[in-house]
Amino acid sequence: MKPPRRPRYARHRFPAEVISHAVWLYFRFPLSLRMVEEMLAARGILISHETVRQWALKFGQDYANQIRRRLPAPGDKWHLDGVSRTHF
Repeated sequence: MKPPRRPRYARHRFPAEVISHAVWLYFRFPLSLRMVEEMLAARGILISHETVRQWALKFGQDYANQIRRRLPAPGDKWHLDGVSRTHF
């Protein structure tokens, strides 16, 4: 039997939801570290931009890989419903 794995965010002061949201914001949108800090502060979560940077370095590659997998590929087809073209 395998020993239980340590939780991914073990020994961190903030809950996993806060860490993952901060890292997701940083990698998903073109935001600076200070902008992520301000967005979280608006929600009552007081952290420094340096903390966000450290989380991004530690956990960021996994998030970046997940985001890239979910983005549409160049050959993907898009279908629009209810749109018609009128030619003049």
